[in-house]
Amino acid sequence: HRAKDLDKFVFNLHRIRRDKKAWRIIYYARADAGTGEAIAEFVVTIGEVKERGADSTGVKRGVQGQLTSFLPAKLPPLVYGPMVPCAKLTVASDDGKFEWMQRTETRTTDLLVSGNGETPSFRAEAGINDDAANALEMFTKTRHKLKLVAAAKKRGELRRWLYPDNWKTWPETITISGGDTSASVVHGKYIRADCRQTTNQSALWIREKGSEPTLYLLLHPKVSRNGADYAVVSSSISHQDASSILATFPSNWQPCDALKSQLHEVKGVKLSSWSPLALKCNVPKSEITVSSPNESQDTLLEISGFSDLDITMLSRNDASRSSSTTLRLNVARGQKAQQTVRLFNSLCITPILQHAARGQLKYDISPDASWIDFVPPPNDPAVGSCDIIVPRKPAEIWEYDDEREEWVRHTEPGASRQYYTALQEAPQTFNMILNTNEKKLVIRCDPRIAAHRAARNLIDGRGLFNLGNDLSVKYRLSDTARQTDPVLDPFNVSNCESLDPTSIELNEPYELYARQKKAVTKMAQIEDGMTAFEELEMFEETMPGSSGWSLIAKATRTNKIRGGVIADAIGAGKTVISIALIVRGIQHARAARKGPSKSSATLVVVPPGLLDQWVGEIKKFAPALKSVRIYGLKCLKELSVKDLIEADVVICPVDILEDKGYFQHVLQKCGENQAVAPKLPTYAGQRERSEALGVWVPASSQDPYGGTKGSQNDRNKSAHYTFVYADSIQKLRKKSFKMSDKGVPLEYFEWERVIVDEIHESLCTSKGEMNQAKEAAEEDDAAGFFKEKNRRAGRELLGVTEKDITKRPLRFRAAMFGLTGTPLLDSCDRVIELANLMGGT
Repeated sequence: HRAKDLDKFVFNLHRIRRDKKAWRIIYYARADAGTGEAIAEFVVTIGEVKERGADSTGVKRGVQGQLTSFLPAKLPPLVYGPMVPCAKLTVASDDGKFEWMQRTETRTTDLLVSGNGETPSFRAEAGINDDAANALEMFTKTRHKLKLVAAAKKRGELRRWLYPDNWKTWPETITISGGDTSASVVHGKYIRADCRQTTNQSALWIREKGSEPTLYLLLHPKVSRNGADYAVVSSSISHQDASSILATFPSNWQPCDALKSQLHEVKGVKLSSWSPLALKCNVPKSEITVSSPNESQDTLLEISGFSDLDITMLSRNDASRSSSTTLRLNVARGQKAQQTVRLFNSLCITPILQHAARGQLKYDISPDASWIDFVPPPNDPAVGSCDIIVPRKPAEIWEYDDEREEWVRHTEPGASRQYYTALQEAPQTFNMILNTNEKKLVIRCDPRIAAHRAARNLIDGRGLFNLGNDLSVKYRLSDTARQTDPVLDPFNVSNCESLDPTSIELNEPYELYARQKKAVTKMAQIEDGMTAFEELEMFEETMPGSSGWSLIAKATRTNKIRGGVIADAIGAGKTVISIALIVRGIQHARAARKGPSKSSATLVVVPPGLLDQWVGEIKKFAPALKSVRIYGLKCLKELSVKDLIEADVVICPVDILEDKGYFQHVLQKCGENQAVAPKLPTYAGQRERSEALGVWVPASSQDPYGGTKGSQNDRNKSAHYTFVYADSIQKLRKKSFKMSDKGVPLEYFEWERVIVDEIHESLCTSKGEMNQAKEAAEEDDAAGFFKEKNRRAGRELLGVTEKDITKRPLRFRAAMFGLTGTPLLDSCDRVIELANLMGGT
């Protein structure tokens, strides 16, 4: 292991990590004065530790250290494979004694491994049958595999190709004996554990009680899959703990071999052992001091006591950029920044953590620390609207490429570079300022940066910049290592059982059931603005280095829910509930109508096969309602503005955009050239990334969209269609129409409310979701299944991807409700889309 060469290096703190029942403190020795590549690792475990050795007595509380040298992998003669610890020590809490131990040369011996009793093997428990074993055997006899099988047999790896004849059973107990005297440490009777799925292949035998220490026989997985899994005897239940392995079996041994007398003798078992080592670990004294001045609000720490060499090393990567004695260290971008951070860790992290442990930090970093209200400085822009802290993305411009015969997008000349530069120069929450004359390093923490970023996440793209001052922003400094695991509440779909029923007079003899009346109550509360919720967005920026500290800002805003989803079972009466809601507010809706755009109608958007069904339901339960059905462009052209303004219900198909000539008609009404109408993309789901990746900052030339799946050509078509459609709607709404004008598009009007039947249909985009929707339609004729291209039209009409609800194609005054018997709750994306679309979030 060449550990003797490690006395030339200093081990510096790299990371503190919380493990199960213990803390792990990781130190690295690095080349180039602590800024280069790692040479060795020293891991200190504090808490519950296990003594590793023949004379260990099991689990104790204390301190354990493991030293791993990387020199064999870096200097000739090179050693390949995983690097295992070469030295260790354990300090138990009861006696405080410790001794360094070193790994000695591995010895090889032969053991007798016999088994008794039968239990199902891992393959049998997994449900594998004889067909699998027979198929493998047939596979090895194919002509193009014969040479490979012969080579594997020569290497002793035939069992990687074939199952043994007794593969279905493993022994209940395994007895290990034989070998030389050094093998006695693993002798004993091992009993198979009842637990499953906790170890590789559920293979775990534990040495019976009374034999100390407790040892485990388990299968060590070959994670790289360049070899077979192999059995080990270890004092740790974790196969990852290399220092605990006492014996390693050859890879051709399998647990079922212990049940065959002719295979009891296992040759070539490797034994690992440890011997005392004269090794010392010294902690150098540091002259560095840390303070937390209170006179400066954004100064987190002041660090002093650096030597001339420390200052030279800290400033070497940044001194060339400025002749000033005050340098802002680059600790965020580039290889040189990593070198500076490593040096900062080696010099400052330990004093900083000691300073915080003494309670001298100006922030409370305990897990239950209170949030601090962010108070913006005078003349500061509304929180979330500062374009210096969060630069705006440049606007896209679409132009037709005659040579390529397709629409292409670009930005203004230089806009991409300006945006990239603005991102690079955007201020950070944490800054490190080095004064080379005073030999002092100041760490600044500016909550203003995090506050603006959190607020921008909440208001960006939603037309809420004027509401920045209405947001509540709080922040706190957090120690991630001390945070408790989050408690995740299950996602519960609310019901209306606790609400009072609302009676609605329907056409006799029909009357709502009690549960339906309660659903109407809930919907009425939403429309009346009585249902509030808190919108929340958070931003977190980690302090450079290994402190594990982060400044977290959260922006909140209380808002009113603008809709919801009625997710009753199929046949439970979602349609009649919706009709009852319309009847309840019909007088208010009629009073609100005002030409030429404010209609009293509820717009009901349905799958194309359900229009007539809705008309029939309205005639059945509320014949006094004036309903208008629109099958497509032809029907729309027969209706005047007055007809749509004075209707009580307007019913249209969700895929009306796919109706021949409809989009061209929209462009004509808003004054655009009909020839520019793009074709609707054939496939759904070609979504683009919302980040800068792709358009402005490509991940690479081969992968310009940072890993987004799908065809880039389809994405371009989709983006162009969305752009033209959204632009035409805004132009359309600036027009003025007469009450007698006919064929005015639906997107022009402001409806009392919008109801979308079978809302899940337009949100189904993946192949799996499409198949599920198709199966549901086969079971229920009212499910309203329609083809994928029409779903794309439905998503465009609903404005699923538009954050600003005032710019969505379908405007409403009261609320927007979705009806579905099969809500899509199996995907975070679909839940978010439903909340965004129906809740107005």
